[in-house]
Amino acid sequence: MKFTEAQLEQAFIHLLQQEEMQHVLGNDLRKTEGNMVEESRETYGHIATDKVLIEEDLRTFLTMQYREEGITRSEIDGIIRELEQLPASDLYESNKIFMKKLSDGFLLKREDRTQKDIFIQFIDYSEADQNIYKIVNQLAIKGYEMRIPDLILYVNGLPLVVFEFKTAIQEETTIFDAYKQLTVRYQRDIPELFKYNAFCVISDGVNTKAGSFFAKYDFFYAWRKTEGMPNEVDGIDAMFTMIQGMFNRERFRNIIQNFIFLPDSSKKNEKIVCRYPQYYATIKLFENIKIHQKPEGDGKGGTYFGTTGCGKSYTMLFLARMLMKSTYFKSPTIVLITDRTDLDDQLSGQFTSAKGFIGDETVISVESRAHLRELLQNRNSGGVFLTTIHKFTEDTQLLTDRSNVICISDEAHRSQTNLNQKITYSENGVKKTFGFAKYLHDSLPNATYVGFTGTPIDATIDVFGEVVDAYTMRESVVDEITVPLVYEGRAAKVMLHSEKLREIEDYYEQCAEEGSNENQIEESKKAMSQMNVILGDPSRLKAVAEDFVKHYEKRVEEGSSVAGKAMFVCSSREIAYELYKNILAIKPDWGEKKEAENLELLTEKEKRELLPIEKIKMVMTRNKDDVKELYDLLGTKDYRKELDRQFKFEHSNFKIALVVDMWLTGFDVPFLDTIYIDKPIQRHNLIQTISRVNRKFEGKEKGLVVDYIGIKKQMNLALAQYNQGNESNIEEIEHSVVVVKNQLDLLHRIFHTFNSDLYYHGTPVEQLQTLNKAAEFVQQTKELETRFMNIVKRLKLAFDICSGSESISETEKDEIHFYLAVRSIIYKLTKGTAPDASQMNEKVKTMIQEAIESEGVEEIFKLGEDEAQEIDLFSDDYLAKLDKIKLPNTKFKLLQKVLKQAIDRMKQVNKVMGIDFSKRLEAIVQKYNERKEGDVLRSEVLEDFTNEIIELYYALKKENDSFQELGIDIEEKAFYDILKMLTVKYDFSYADEKLIALAKKVKLVVDDKTKYTDWSKRDDIKAELKVDLIILLAENDYPPIDRDEVYKEIFEQAENYKKYRG
Repeated sequence: MKFTEAQLEQAFIHLLQQEEMQHVLGNDLRKTEGNMVEESRETYGHIATDKVLIEEDLRTFLTMQYREEGITRSEIDGIIRELEQLPASDLYESNKIFMKKLSDGFLLKREDRTQKDIFIQFIDYSEADQNIYKIVNQLAIKGYEMRIPDLILYVNGLPLVVFEFKTAIQEETTIFDAYKQLTVRYQRDIPELFKYNAFCVISDGVNTKAGSFFAKYDFFYAWRKTEGMPNEVDGIDAMFTMIQGMFNRERFRNIIQNFIFLPDSSKKNEKIVCRYPQYYATIKLFENIKIHQKPEGDGKGGTYFGTTGCGKSYTMLFLARMLMKSTYFKSPTIVLITDRTDLDDQLSGQFTSAKGFIGDETVISVESRAHLRELLQNRNSGGVFLTTIHKFTEDTQLLTDRSNVICISDEAHRSQTNLNQKITYSENGVKKTFGFAKYLHDSLPNATYVGFTGTPIDATIDVFGEVVDAYTMRESVVDEITVPLVYEGRAAKVMLHSEKLREIEDYYEQCAEEGSNENQIEESKKAMSQMNVILGDPSRLKAVAEDFVKHYEKRVEEGSSVAGKAMFVCSSREIAYELYKNILAIKPDWGEKKEAENLELLTEKEKRELLPIEKIKMVMTRNKDDVKELYDLLGTKDYRKELDRQFKFEHSNFKIALVVDMWLTGFDVPFLDTIYIDKPIQRHNLIQTISRVNRKFEGKEKGLVVDYIGIKKQMNLALAQYNQGNESNIEEIEHSVVVVKNQLDLLHRIFHTFNSDLYYHGTPVEQLQTLNKAAEFVQQTKELETRFMNIVKRLKLAFDICSGSESISETEKDEIHFYLAVRSIIYKLTKGTAPDASQMNEKVKTMIQEAIESEGVEEIFKLGEDEAQEIDLFSDDYLAKLDKIKLPNTKFKLLQKVLKQAIDRMKQVNKVMGIDFSKRLEAIVQKYNERKEGDVLRSEVLEDFTNEIIELYYALKKENDSFQELGIDIEEKAFYDILKMLTVKYDFSYADEKLIALAKKVKLVVDDKTKYTDWSKRDDIKAELKVDLIILLAENDYPPIDRDEVYKEIFEQAENYKKYRG
């Protein structure tokens, strides 16, 4: 027996009956209606009428509910008539009017004008729940055509939810077909039904999603959790959580009343049905505010941690409505605070167009603190005021001491937690200033504070209280609310020179010797640690610009970017300007103003608003000390606002934004899919930054993070912290390259008997013929066709991620395009319009390498940091830890790091041998970097390099222990090595035992002369040392010829040793 659509329908009916809802068959319902129009039973087997309301249920409910008020039959007739007269021609506006009445109720003017008006609600929202719930299946509705929706949920005779099912067992039938049936066929033929629709549900049993009738398919979501469940569920289990979650009678009524948002005015037919994280977060925060509200509570209403892009602003809106409508809070005043200097346009726009939804006409963006004081004075309740945290530093006067004030903070992890005092000294005395949050708390001392954040830090919890609910990046990707992020590290292309870092260290040592204040040196080190000096190196910026242009153009050319929009994050304004000039030197036309692309796709309004503009722009504040060219480029605040508007147009010629700090938070451009990072970014800001590319957009499968500086470790730490565990939804480019090559190999095997030469070398007609033959070849059997289509699909997904990688040769790219073309031909021959199950169910890929997470390797990553100084690099368990690493490239890089650290330590004791080992290591690394393209993924080649480096490691270990065999100490060995090296260099012989004796004597002479701390700066001591060495070497017949280099080498070794050991 097959599990068909009809069985799925019965399963839903059974589950809804468990929620105490009555089941009625469509035909039985029609029979009970009066004045029915009967269709030919022979043709359809259904009775169809144009009625979509169950009038009898609505009459019964209204009569019972308003019996005491004496509602009359003709008054009820009037209510029903008014509903039926809503025009189906303007479905959105009619639905909006209906939803307003449904959620907020309305006043009924009495027929008898002497009687008081009645406040009518179509649903009993009280705990008594005196409502009539009916689930009706196979109800035939006569509209422009007869249509039979699978299932309709009626509450008090109103058809609030329409269900459409598809079978789970046919792969080619998906819930996308159910969505199209609702929004195309039913909207065209039975629009009357959807005037009263709250939301729709589509399901094939495996996937069950709910959404607004006016929403795009991408904005239908699963309800993957019910109250008290520790984890979300998928697949068939999500069908149960949908019913138990959304259709639990209490929760269902709450969703209808408080969690469906229609703005006061909308050009885009917006209707937002809450998603499960928004619902549960709102409820938990609401209850928590009740507990913590002053004066009884501590004023800490709680923190909500929701990953960036998951719809926190709607959660704030739902919370504002619940607070405002609640009888418990008696119409509180809500102050909504954002962190940015300019009020967040998106958030203020959303709230100011939600006056009807919130239930308060006073929703105002506040201009200044004085303006806020004026609005709060003489106000005892109500009002929603949007302001920025910076307004609170204007003065410290009390704004209001009422306790029915709720402060909701957006991005609460930043300035709102700053309670610290700061003291500055000047000739006028000491000035005390406080963090923004201190001013805020002093201004509204009895308010209850709620924090919304995408990146919780400890201070957030101190100010707003414990995390009440959390929704992580991983959950958001699984729920398809945001897209997965892909990481591509390109830092290796522009490696930083270690000698530059060494120069900086030497400079600090020189400063210390010259008497610089220690604190100043530390302060300077902090500034230098931003690496701006190195990041701004002209040759490096030139290399980054070249690589960026090549990478960006390749992505656009390959069609891997949906709108060609990219953001490049620089570490300073100066560096950004230099990079900008470098990019324009390569692509001068990017600096020319051009019209928008695809003019034929634009609306008349867009054509008016889109300006001719350059492809690349710098977006940052100007500084009064900027050079004129830069100052003019950056423009005014209004100019930056216009840039913001232009970048948010998909077809604008403005494609690339160079930024430093602006646009990294709260800036939403759904079609932005690539962010390049060349700035050291702290953990909590990093998540915000990379989340700029995680928004959903049609055709966008991933957001790409390109790393020029090496943020990966910070990123993995941040993801581990904010994902509640070590899972990460970052794929790596290397992994995608491997997938591409694996899929190509499988395709080669399928096509090994097929001759595709004419595709690569023939005329256009021959190429097309070859493609058609290839399509024919693949379709020999259904099994072969399915296998081919799946392999190429995986190939394309992986290739989109790594199309810019040099690990894929041009020949391989040609082959990829050949297979994609063949797939496209077959695809067009089949019914390929619906997204398939594997697309919809794609899970987040966790790519944090296991090996790097292991304890031993974590230790290795600390090399070069202070806490690593005492680690014995030659202890036996060190190689054992390295041996556990399965990934050959990672193993090589870590061994290289260990060895470099060990050689650096050797140089501090024995300069000559240290330099020798340095050169040997450089030779191996150079060979590794220059290995052939074909060898990149071959494990035996990588194994050879690893073995070479391990041999060098053991040689170094042996060298470190060699002084003991010679019976001398480690410093005597250093002088021995110099003397030995010179015998080889100048080709003279000198017996080993004599060398050992001479090395000991040299050390005695050096020790005698270098006992004074300032010896290296005193010419008299250095001259004495040179004379003593000349006499000593002459007495011992070394060297047979007089050479200044001998004394120079011994001097340098003496200085080197004393510097690190003295």
